[in-house]
Amino acid sequence: MNAAAGDIGRDDVERAADDEEAALRRLGVGAGDSVGWLALNGLRGLGLLQACRRLGARFVPLNWRLAAPELAAIAEHAGLQVLAHDQALADAADAVRARVRLPQPRAPGHQAGDLLLVYTSGTTGEPRGALHTWEGMQANIAAAIDAQGLGPHTRTLAVLPMFHVGGLCIQVLPTLAAGGRVRLQARFDAGAWLRDVSAWRANTSLLVPAVMKALVEHGDWAAADLSPLAFVNSGSQIVPVPLIRAFHARGVPVAQVYGSTETGPVSIVLRPEEAMAHEGFAGRPALGVQLRLGVDGEVLLKAPNLMRGYHRSADAGFDADGWFHTGDLARQHDDGLVEIVGRSKELIISGGENIHPAEIENLLAGHADVAECACVGVPDPRWGEVPVLALVARPGRRPDDVAIQALLAARLASFKRPRRLVWLAALPRTALGKVRRDRLAAQIG
Repeated sequence: MNAAAGDIGRDDVERAADDEEAALRRLGVGAGDSVGWLALNGLRGLGLLQACRRLGARFVPLNWRLAAPELAAIAEHAGLQVLAHDQALADAADAVRARVRLPQPRAPGHQAGDLLLVYTSGTTGEPRGALHTWEGMQANIAAAIDAQGLGPHTRTLAVLPMFHVGGLCIQVLPTLAAGGRVRLQARFDAGAWLRDVSAWRANTSLLVPAVMKALVEHGDWAAADLSPLAFVNSGSQIVPVPLIRAFHARGVPVAQVYGSTETGPVSIVLRPEEAMAHEGFAGRPALGVQLRLGVDGEVLLKAPNLMRGYHRSADAGFDADGWFHTGDLARQHDDGLVEIVGRSKELIISGGENIHPAEIENLLAGHADVAECACVGVPDPRWGEVPVLALVARPGRRPDDVAIQALLAARLASFKRPRRLVWLAALPRTALGKVRRDRLAAQIG
């Protein structure tokens, strides 16, 4: 399951797309339909994406870390006609089909050019899908090639899951478009990554902090041959400087990409040639990206690679002037370099995965033992932060932690489950009654 999936170039993807297009046509898939993909990293997923482009369909990569009820909710929201999968996740696909009858009715709102529908967590904890057009994805590819100097010489070792825009759109698609080669690991394995860098002569790879930490702490790290690497790239959250310095000490620059599911995600980039001298900076606006710092330094973006909007949502995601509000806070220095100093107050990012507190809190609404609860992220040396759930018991009740954790485990992916339950007499609140999550995190962290 951890084996890498060969040495892939553009021609390989086009041949895979020929097979997938023929298969989808036999199933009656056409313009406006949605094709789900539940699988580990592999060539077939790239072929399906290209097949959907040819047919005018939407490609919907599904996060295999999610629980079956969560995947079923996305399948319904996306209006999937087809759920394709690999053998490794056949049981998960069957669990989704047991909850959702396929094909679903075609979802409304399709526009010509829509291609990628990728899900993130919304403010209500309900599925929220960002719609990306082929034109926008092409702009993102151009920005990524420009930022990283990708070309026919590029050999990208890809280990992050391609159900995220990061794993798919920062290096994999741009490398292929630039004429380079990609080696896909089905899923990340630190030992396999270290071996592949040396044996396959990978000259770049995209990593998140949890992956960087696993590599630095691996027993083979000190002796591993990292000389083929021209640079690695990182992002998804603020990258701890000690991890960056561990790679720099081995002579490997750590470039960065700042962005989100909605932004393509190539929005702010720290180029490899600037990385050593600017540890911890997000970089400068990417090719075609306009950046403005709004109230309190919030990052606002305009760019051709931003999403078209949210699927089946009245919230377009942009303000009246066309700016996308990221919720992240930054400082821009005199030399133009951007430093991300914080992010939206509620979102938890654990090991590169987004967790919205409402997804957890809503499951306990109306629970007989729980008067109220709030989930916050607390620092964790491995994952950056992890969710911890603070609860207030109903008067006279004796809550059962084991039962509550079992309830959450049945409905949530493992990475979303609270690492601890903390019972309090009351939650800290503002004068208007909103939970003070900053104070709560400090109190229970």
